[in-house]
Amino acid sequence: MTSPERPGTDSAARAGRVVIAGASGFIGGRLESAYQQRGWRVDRIGRRERVRWGDAAGIADLLDGADVLINLAGKSVNCRYTAANRAEILRSRVETTRELGLAIARAGTPPPLWINASTATIYRHAMDRPQTESTGEIGRGFSVSVATAWEEALLDPDLPGTRRIALRLPIVLGDGSALAPLVALTRLGAGGAQSDGRWFPSRRRRAAGTENPQRSRDGRQRFSWVHLDDVVRIIEWFEGRPGIEGPINAAAPNPETNAELMAHLRRILNRPVGLAMPRWMLELGSIAIRTESELVLKSRWVVPERLEAAGFRFEHPHLEEALRSILSPSRS
Repeated sequence: MTSPERPGTDSAARAGRVVIAGASGFIGGRLESAYQQRGWRVDRIGRRERVRWGDAAGIADLLDGADVLINLAGKSVNCRYTAANRAEILRSRVETTRELGLAIARAGTPPPLWINASTATIYRHAMDRPQTESTGEIGRGFSVSVATAWEEALLDPDLPGTRRIALRLPIVLGDGSALAPLVALTRLGAGGAQSDGRWFPSRRRRAAGTENPQRSRDGRQRFSWVHLDDVVRIIEWFEGRPGIEGPINAAAPNPETNAELMAHLRRILNRPVGLAMPRWMLELGSIAIRTESELVLKSRWVVPERLEAAGFRFEHPHLEEALRSILSPSRS
C-alpha cells in the first residue's frame, strides 16, 4: 500500500507568511505548529494578540503581503443555546469574517488565498443519503442559519485578488476536543449508542430554531468526522490548487453511525460493555454539563466529493484506525 501524497510540496520550497485568526483553539494551535515547521512566518489575530479584532488598520497592515489567511474564529458551540450564547455564536463568526473581508479590500497586496472555517452542520439531518457540495440539501434551524450567514460573509464581498474557500468541517478528531467526553463516557461504562426518542416539546426551543424532533433510534444517526492531521494536510494542499474555491466538505470519506463509533471506542479502550444513552438521559446530561443534545443526535452524513475528485488522498480514511492513532498511537 502506497502512502498518501504529502500535500503542499509544490509550495514548501518557498517559505511564506500565513495569518491565522483564532489560532488559540484546538485546530489553530496545530496549524501554527505545522506552518512553523515548514519555515513559514505565522502572524495571529485575536482578542489577546498584538493585532486584535476591531483594529481595522492593524488587520489590513497584517494581511498586506501575506500568502495565506486562515480564519478559525468563533465561540464554541459546546454550550447551552441560551439567547446570549446564540447571539455570540453568530456574532463571533459573522462579524469577524466581515472584518477580514474589509481588511483584505483595504490591503495593498491582499493574500491570494483565504480559507475560512465553516461547518458540515449546514446540511440537513440526513439518514437516507450522503450530502455532497453538489447535491447536498441545506438544513433548517439555528445551527444552519449560523452556517449560511457565516459563508455569505466570506463569499459575498467583491475581492477579485483573493481566492476563498469555506471549509465545511465535521467533528475534528484529535487529542482532546469533542473526542474527550466520549472517551470519558466509555471508560465509565456508558459507551453504548446515543439514541433519539421522545422528549418534552418546547415552544421556546422551536422559536429559537434549536428544537431537536425525534428522528432516529438505536444510534443510527451518521457520524461524519475528520482527523486533525488531515485538516492540516487539506489546508496545505489548497495552496497549490488555484482552481479550488467555494464550499469544500473537509470530511473523511467513510462516515459511520453513532453506534459504530461507540463500538470502536469500546474496543480500543477495552470496555466490552457500554450502557446505551437514550434521549431523556442525553437531555438531562446535556443540562448538567451545559451543552446541547443536537451535537450527538443530528445525523451528519457528509462526504468529500470535491476533494476526492481533485485528487486529495486522506491519511486517515477509516474511523477505527483514526481513533487508534489518537488513543493508542503505539499500536496504530
